[in-house]
Amino acid sequence: MMRQQLDQLASRHGLAYVTTQARRGVWGGLAALAILQLLGGWQLHASGQIGLMPIAVRLLPLVLFLPPIITRRPRGHVMLAFVSLLYILQGLMIAQLPGRLAWGTLETLAALVLFVSAAAYARWRRQQLTG
Repeated sequence: MMRQQLDQLASRHGLAYVTTQARRGVWGGLAALAILQLLGGWQLHASGQIGLMPIAVRLLPLVLFLPPIITRRPRGHVMLAFVSLLYILQGLMIAQLPGRLAWGTLETLAALVLFVSAAAYARWRRQQLTG
């Protein structure tokens, strides 16, 4: 289902355009997710609930994917899409905590944007490279 919709979108707007838009989505989703991880972790650190190490652990996967994103490698974007699923789950768990519904929803949405954009970019970029 999603594959057909992605193919229709590419045929309607052109492969170069949709690839560029997906790349923007990857950068936007990655930036939003990283900012949310930093702010949420800093908030917990300031209240004395956690140290700095959990913040670094939550940011590390996002930082590790910067080289494949910068070099535009489709395989790296596919793996990033899979990793973003962990952040979706984390956001859903945070949303269930008392008083954290908005924060968890924001994290889930940012991770969802990253997932869809990274998967779409990987597909369209691979088509550009092979076609």
